[in-house]
Amino acid sequence: MTDNLISAAKEQVAELTRKAYEKAAAAGALPGGADIKAQVDIPKDVKNGDYATSFALAGAKALGRNPREVAQILLEHMDLEGTYFDKVELAGPGFLNFTLGGKWFAQVLSIIEAEGLHYGKSDQGKGKRVMVEFVSANPTGPMHMGNARGGVLGDTMAAIFERLGYEVWREFYVNDAGNQIHKFAMSIDARYDQLISGAEGPIEEGLYQGEDITDLARAILAAHGESWKALPVEERLERMGEYGLSVNIPKMKEDLAKYGIQYDEWFLESTLHANGAVADSVQALTEKGWTYEKDGALWLNTTELLKRKYLSEGMSQEKVNKLELKDDVLRRANGFYTYFAADIAYHRNKLENRGYDLAVNVWGADHHGHVARLQAALDGLGLDGSHRLVIILMQLVNLLQDGKPVRMSKRSGKAIALHDLLDEVSVDAARFVFNASKPTSPVDFDLDLAVREDSENPVYYVQYAHARICSLVKKLSGEDGLTVPAAGEVDVSLLQSSEETALLKTLARFPEELTLAGRDYDSSQVNRYLIALAGDFHRFYNANRIKGEEEAVAKARLKLADTVRSVLCNGLTLIGVTAPEKM
Repeated sequence: MTDNLISAAKEQVAELTRKAYEKAAAAGALPGGADIKAQVDIPKDVKNGDYATSFALAGAKALGRNPREVAQILLEHMDLEGTYFDKVELAGPGFLNFTLGGKWFAQVLSIIEAEGLHYGKSDQGKGKRVMVEFVSANPTGPMHMGNARGGVLGDTMAAIFERLGYEVWREFYVNDAGNQIHKFAMSIDARYDQLISGAEGPIEEGLYQGEDITDLARAILAAHGESWKALPVEERLERMGEYGLSVNIPKMKEDLAKYGIQYDEWFLESTLHANGAVADSVQALTEKGWTYEKDGALWLNTTELLKRKYLSEGMSQEKVNKLELKDDVLRRANGFYTYFAADIAYHRNKLENRGYDLAVNVWGADHHGHVARLQAALDGLGLDGSHRLVIILMQLVNLLQDGKPVRMSKRSGKAIALHDLLDEVSVDAARFVFNASKPTSPVDFDLDLAVREDSENPVYYVQYAHARICSLVKKLSGEDGLTVPAAGEVDVSLLQSSEETALLKTLARFPEELTLAGRDYDSSQVNRYLIALAGDFHRFYNANRIKGEEEAVAKARLKLADTVRSVLCNGLTLIGVTAPEKM
């Protein structure tokens, strides 16, 4: 497991300061026994050192001394021998600023060398199981841009959880039951009728009008002629729906595989109805007193469940009373269960039946009103849905070309689908751009920018840094016989320029970035890090020569460059983007 050198340095600052205080107290220079809570931060300006502690300011009152006086006494009792730091200085009203030394920088190189593509791996999720459910598009038509974004957000988030030590399961929830499938079947049937009768134009309002529906009807007609017309209506519609799903689901799998996404399971909603899980979950809510009957339907007391949830989260009673809360129907008067009832059963299946500690879903922002209601329903089942179900809500995608919105494919004349997008841009570009912004921010996907080969294109910028280093290593090896040394052979004290130390510090940040990405459910943290690392490398390389330098300096800089290559490859692989060796 990777040592988080950022955290390790912070912990060492805290420990050094604590020991200095204890020594000062033992010597009678400061009162003993004070319990002082102080922060250790990374200053924005490196002139203020690499790490700073506010211990003297936080403890001044308890110690009965001026903060600068406390800080000066701590300095006099502090020993940096054998630590990560070369010096510590008093600054401002009483801050102690620590400057990193060679031991820490050498460790950055040696850890990355030892761990390679496992650099950043941790065991913080050890023993915990997480399911990431994403895309889950209705199988009634092609996947659109929102599904494309949700795909890379979910897949990358799952990869981050794996790196953090969780046992991860990727799942696609197939809505193959309910109203939308009935509507799907009716739409195919209406087009089937048209093809037989020779009629043209739109079908009944409210049905799916897309050309893909006509294609399905045409395939049925080609395979079975007009024979399905003689079937009883319900049987015909069932066959239409089954045929449509048999075509569409494999297409979805094919598109997602091309996009670099594979699932552990495609979970069918219909199984929840067939095995009685929906009815059983509704009955469990009834037994716990959370349902009631009205107008022949069975309702969930969502209002009371939400009130309890919001109060437990710290919302005031006054504010809760002002909320316009509504209850939800679980079973209609006709005896059919609602989509919400099936959703409760599905998430109960995740948390209770299959025992996942955490269920993480990637949904479109238009589902925001559904989040708290589903969590509250799971709370009602005693499953702690408010904490164990996490919903990542993502904003819309705006596709642009020539600075203008694009809604139709030039090739097909239809709405842009995932497979259309991948005809226009590379999988690498699509995955990088869709993962480049926080899920809560809309994405402007510029088709022109995504194919440009310059530094304005972020995926090109990062991949070019990797390819540039590969080319450099190959060239120096061939022309100068200079090969990348082992970390233990490098004199890190020779890496003293501001660009070199900045690059080493950025390399050390990678494990911390993964931890933050997991904590905040924000996979775009990795993209921002990669762009920053590529930028630091380009600045280092433009300011510091390797070829022609004294051998020890050249080797140290070459090792630094190759370490950047390793981490760039690591991060790109994590987000499902290739790390090319030449461009």
